[in-house]
This record gives sequence, C-alpha cells and structure tokens, in this order.
Amino acid sequence: AKIIEIAKRLSLQAARGGAGGEKLCEKHREALKLFCEEDQTPICLVCRESQAHRVHAVVPIEEAAEEHKEKFQAHVQILKDRREKLLGLKTAEEGKSL
Repeated sequence: AKIIEIAKRLSLQAARGGAGGEKLCEKHREALKLFCEEDQTPICLVCRESQAHRVHAVVPIEEAAEEHKEKFQAHVQILKDRREKLLGLKTAEEGKSL
C-alpha cells in the first residue's frame, strides 16, 4: 500500500510539474527540473553546476519519476503474485484441516 501511495504521489508531482506548478529550489529559487541519482533528490540547473552535484549522474526529473514509477509497479506486481500464492496456500491448508 505504501509503494502504491508513493507511486501515486510521484505521478501527481509529475503532472503538477507539467502544469506549471513546479517546485522551486530552496537555495536558488529555480525550477527543479533534474534528478540527482546519487543523492536521490530533485535539483535545479544551478545546483547541477555546483560542486555538490557536478560529478553526479543527473537525469530529467520526468524521466526519473517514470523510472521510479515502473520500479514501484514491478514491485507491486511481485507482491500481488506472492499474495495470490499465499492465499492459495491458505485455502489449501484450510481444506486439509476440514
């Protein structure tokens, strides 16, 4: 449930960002358009050129959001599959006990 909630928040943030509701960098008051993969945080273009992020791998924030969304969906599917398997085992064991 938490994974789904996070994925939904990422989708909403990406949608708001595309509609002009972009969040601003607290330090530079610039739009957060990039995602620092090493620090796992959104950054602005000015931060990208700073010493703190210059050598880090950086991708556009929409791309990072989509990538994380896909990872969350894959994890959700794995959890759903495990749940189905466990429910099947539970049903089988209840049948045996009857």
